[in-house]
Amino acid sequence: MASIRELHQQLVSKERSALELTQETLQRIDATEPQLRSFLHRTSDTAIEQAKAVDAKIAAGEAIGMLEGIPIAIKDNMCTRGVPTTCASKILENYIPPYSGTVVEKLRDAGTISVGKTNLDEFAMGSSTENSAYQVTANPWDTDRVPGGSSGGSAAAVAAGQCVVATGSDTGGSIRQPASLCGVVGLKPTYGLVSRYGLVAYASSLDQIGPFARSVEDAAIFLEAMAGYDPKDSTSLKVEVPSYAEALKSETIANLNGDKLRIGVIQETFGEGLDAEVDDSVKAALKVYEDLGAEVEFVSCPTFRYGLPTYYVIAPSEASANLARYDGVKYGQRVEESDNLIDMYAKTRALGFGAEVKRRIAIGTYALSSGYYDAYYLKAQKVRTLICQDFKSAFAKYDVLVSPTSPTTAFKAGEKTDDPLSMYLSDLMTIPVNLAGLPSLSLPCGFDAKGLPIGLQIIGNVLQETKLLQVAYRYEQATEWHTKTPAL
Repeated sequence: MASIRELHQQLVSKERSALELTQETLQRIDATEPQLRSFLHRTSDTAIEQAKAVDAKIAAGEAIGMLEGIPIAIKDNMCTRGVPTTCASKILENYIPPYSGTVVEKLRDAGTISVGKTNLDEFAMGSSTENSAYQVTANPWDTDRVPGGSSGGSAAAVAAGQCVVATGSDTGGSIRQPASLCGVVGLKPTYGLVSRYGLVAYASSLDQIGPFARSVEDAAIFLEAMAGYDPKDSTSLKVEVPSYAEALKSETIANLNGDKLRIGVIQETFGEGLDAEVDDSVKAALKVYEDLGAEVEFVSCPTFRYGLPTYYVIAPSEASANLARYDGVKYGQRVEESDNLIDMYAKTRALGFGAEVKRRIAIGTYALSSGYYDAYYLKAQKVRTLICQDFKSAFAKYDVLVSPTSPTTAFKAGEKTDDPLSMYLSDLMTIPVNLAGLPSLSLPCGFDAKGLPIGLQIIGNVLQETKLLQVAYRYEQATEWHTKTPAL
């Protein structure tokens, strides 16, 4: 599969037209969508028109940007003007936003061609994309298995060649975990680097938009187009966005210890619950880094193990507040057969929300209730601070931290749906990073005996996306895992 840079060169040299590229992509979706079910909404007609506009620009001798004419997909929890945005929920079944989110606008201005909106766990709550109210997305490597979640539709679409790159959102691992399970690159940026304006909120202090791609360079190019200050988002950071892709070409990385890259391996992510094959693949990846001259050693982050319970107090608490607006009056589908206002609220939410969303709203409402606020929510915020301090201590000594992305490879659809706790453990390795607001990515580092992808998680310090991408790129260039594609 061609990279963004290769496709750009083909378009500029007129070896291929944007229309041809778009039509090939749409044909690929037609051929694979019955098996995968990655998309909730297709925007084929608009995509064709956009492609023709790019071709007209090239024919007129005008220069085009790196992303112009490149087919992309958008996760269906990002507002897209004139195109349905359902968050995979029945309560937003007919919602068509009157505006587009900042990231969607930026990508449109960059000339990308959106081929559709991808499936997800309802309101981004889940780790398998089985919580969608509409369909269950399949993993391209084994269609009996899940692609991960909540951004499973985007991960599957990129892995299967249904688009070149795609957007995702990550609250507790929703980009990195499906990237690991689908064998692609997925990056969660520093909290505030990418605007959340137009992203339907799940947990506002944790949500972050990021890219899915088939290579580190493609992820770097795509991130650059998304990132930047936005006055419409009060948590947006006023920082200069560097050229991430150009930085990959640099022979040197700005390390803490001169020439030698120092990698800390998070000790708490190994041991009980980790698949032996995942353990082996991640340790083999560490050996590659040692062969490249890096200094690799285990480091303890004692509070890492408290990430999961902390998250499942804070995230549902924020969700219960954010989702209170869906009452059938201002937001959401209304149930008309009601006796009074309270009855209408209750029926609207009972029928509009799925089981997992209701579960998290209930957990959050309980944690925020007057008798339990101090015991649960306040305590969780204190533990969150301790997790941040652990990361700060580790980054005083190491350039990056690494761990497995997911404790297992892709599991079978239906295997964990009746066991919420087992499902929650899927994000064990990724959640602490969100609590600390750090940048992190997953990239392919092997396969298990069943031929299912395994991901390596690399974590950077705040706003060190450049170093994070450079470190990932070094590994990618020394291996061939990213070149493997599913036989779909």
